[in-house]
Amino acid sequence: MVKHIVMWQLKDELSSEDKIRVKEEIKLGLEGLVGKIDGLLEAEVIVNTLETSTHDLCLVSLLESKEALSYYATHPLHQEVASLVRANVKNRVALDYEIA
Repeated sequence: MVKHIVMWQLKDELSSEDKIRVKEEIKLGLEGLVGKIDGLLEAEVIVNTLETSTHDLCLVSLLESKEALSYYATHPLHQEVASLVRANVKNRVALDYEIA
């Protein structure tokens, strides 16, 4: 099993209203991939961050294997959501690790 964690900072030029909308669209898009992409077991997108946070939203997902992570990363449904993310973020950090 693999945990895939990604955090993003939204672009500064987005209004507060746009940031709320974009975060919800990303949340719906990524969480909606569970059951549609083989090997993606869980996906939670955290959008209600505290002001002490350095990032605006975070994905915590669970995949069956490293191979499933690679498949997920290139899957057309994921790429569709990723295009929304890329259009609205200025920074991305990711951490992947295997769990028993």
